[in-house]
Amino acid sequence: MRWGGLILLCLLPGPRGAGRPPGSPAAGEGRLGAGEPSKGTHISQDLVGRSLAIDTLPANETRIVEDNHSYYVSRTYGPGDARLRGLWVDMAAANRSHVKIHGILSNTHRQASRIVLSFDFPFYGHLLRQVTIATGGFIFMGDVIHRMLTATQYVAPLMANFNPSYSRNSTVQYLDNGTVFVVQWDKVYLQGKEDMGSFTFQAALHSTGRIVFGYKEIPVPVLQISATQHPVKAGLSDAFMILNPSPEVPESRRRTIYEYHRVELDTSRITSMSAVEFTPLPTCLQHQSCEMCVTSELTFNCSWCHVLQRCSSGFDRHREEWLSYGCGQQSDEKSCEDLAEDDHYSAPPSSSLSPPGEDVTASTSSLFVDGLTTEDDTKLNQYAGSEGVGSSLPAKAAGAPVHTGTIVGIVLAVLLIAAIILAGIYINSHPTSNAALFFIERRPHRWPAMKFRTQGRHATYAEVEAAGHEKEGFVEAEQC
Repeated sequence: MRWGGLILLCLLPGPRGAGRPPGSPAAGEGRLGAGEPSKGTHISQDLVGRSLAIDTLPANETRIVEDNHSYYVSRTYGPGDARLRGLWVDMAAANRSHVKIHGILSNTHRQASRIVLSFDFPFYGHLLRQVTIATGGFIFMGDVIHRMLTATQYVAPLMANFNPSYSRNSTVQYLDNGTVFVVQWDKVYLQGKEDMGSFTFQAALHSTGRIVFGYKEIPVPVLQISATQHPVKAGLSDAFMILNPSPEVPESRRRTIYEYHRVELDTSRITSMSAVEFTPLPTCLQHQSCEMCVTSELTFNCSWCHVLQRCSSGFDRHREEWLSYGCGQQSDEKSCEDLAEDDHYSAPPSSSLSPPGEDVTASTSSLFVDGLTTEDDTKLNQYAGSEGVGSSLPAKAAGAPVHTGTIVGIVLAVLLIAAIILAGIYINSHPTSNAALFFIERRPHRWPAMKFRTQGRHATYAEVEAAGHEKEGFVEAEQC
């Protein structure tokens, strides 16, 4: 079976009612944190997050903005706020054994490197143990590395076309002390716009799931940064992946990513000496028993799948498995005892990915995320707003017969593998033969790293190899 390329992307709306967590203010109510002054407060409707943005402007010109985003509550702190000192992680004052300057990322442009964390980081309710740092001011949180990292599944304090290799003073460094993982883009410049000045900012991932963006030096308004060669945005995003049959080759599969949630920050609020703090909200995945799941007061419409022993709303990274086992077909009236005895929950993974009767589109139609390109042999799937996402998740063919061409292909593949093995044995046992000398003469001295490639105006990222590079007297030769 041949695996096709990865294609993006469909923006899925959250479940009905997911825009406001329990205890949060309804539209028109608003709320202020404890101890916040109410004088000079301006309340405005946030149409993207379907919540209220509260701008508090006390006499000392401190600006605090609070916003609810289904999965996270974000608070923006402006210059002069006393909380900023506790949010910024001083890398220079940290334990030197915990801080590393990434030698490859500090000397390259548009590269990404995977890092293994020392703790499990909760992201949208999923526990992650490894992330991918990119030179472009963001952290990729997905499992599958591809050339469209800027599209979704990211933690982006300031995603832009940064080039750390421009200056010897520019570095990408990270810290991991067991409770927090911090990535700092220090004194980095924009590619082709170096005259704008250097940027210094960081993203901190805490073991509790809290995320903090800290901005120390932002020389120009973010709205002035061009997005022609590279996306410019700030916020969070997550998605799930579905394997769909390829229309070109029936026996191959194609990975399609569906973005189910995004937090977009107002980049006009990103200034020097400011910060954004994201506090995670409870999700269905945290419930470990059927009783806790079905009695949950969350607004995600949690359901319990007995065969998977998992609580979910159906919109998370496990969606394909959730649909494969028929978990979305359960009835809300059934008790936990009924679910345990119900035979239809023992459906094998080969069952339909799109069970009949399940509304995948939730309350609104899907939105296609434009401005994305792919460099593989697949095509972007575009969905009409009236059709929704339900039509984009084709069901697997059940009981399809094995074609003669498939059998012939398997036999040929086995014969080819056998021939390669026999040739290798012959060359190994006859090192002075013409065949052995032929391969020895053409053996490469060093396998090249994956490098960034660009087609036209569109940028892509590639994962770099682990190797030692020097910058400013530091040598980074550990795992990247």
